[in-house]
Amino acid sequence: MRIVIAEDTVLLREGLAGLLEDAGHMVLARVGDAESLLAVVAEHEPDLAIVDVRMPPTYEDEGMRAAVEIRRLHPGIGVLVLSQHVESRFAVELVSSGGGFGYLLKDRVLDVGEFLDAADRVSRGGSALDPEVVKQLLSPPHDGDALAELTPREREVLALVAEGRTNASIAKELWLTEKTVETHVRSILGKLNLPLDGDTHRRVLAVVTYLRASAA
Repeated sequence: MRIVIAEDTVLLREGLAGLLEDAGHMVLARVGDAESLLAVVAEHEPDLAIVDVRMPPTYEDEGMRAAVEIRRLHPGIGVLVLSQHVESRFAVELVSSGGGFGYLLKDRVLDVGEFLDAADRVSRGGSALDPEVVKQLLSPPHDGDALAELTPREREVLALVAEGRTNASIAKELWLTEKTVETHVRSILGKLNLPLDGDTHRRVLAVVTYLRASAA
């Protein structure tokens, strides 16, 4: 992968770069603010931009805003957002913008294999949502009456679907057969009145579409 990193904490920025380079990837630029991020993305057209949510000057949501702008101007570039805490603002908009988006809490970077897998998946147009992000998006008041129709097992499956998991991965996590997972997914999407589509990213978008409607 060809990657740019935007993180204002130097140690974390260099640590991420080291992990990625050790894994054989090319880090094209390392910056500490959103304005510089947009500049290097336009210059290099990388496969992936790794973006901290909070950066100078206000340390509020500059990274998220820059991620939205990257998705608008460069839809083919994967964006992996990192945050210390769950920041739901813009999250639904970003996931709804198309393939190639991930949102991980920074603690997830400690699991190097999981982090590298998420980065690779996002760069190839897939998705990677932290379980804690999914949990907050699916918790009240967002879930509404429609989610109340789901069984406890279907809720478990839905949360894993929203993370970007494949049926095989969900089956392994929940000790189910892939056929059983497929049945659960079809039931979930049917109850939510969403298209029955087997593509993982489309399933995540279906979840987000529902959340947007229920939160309106």
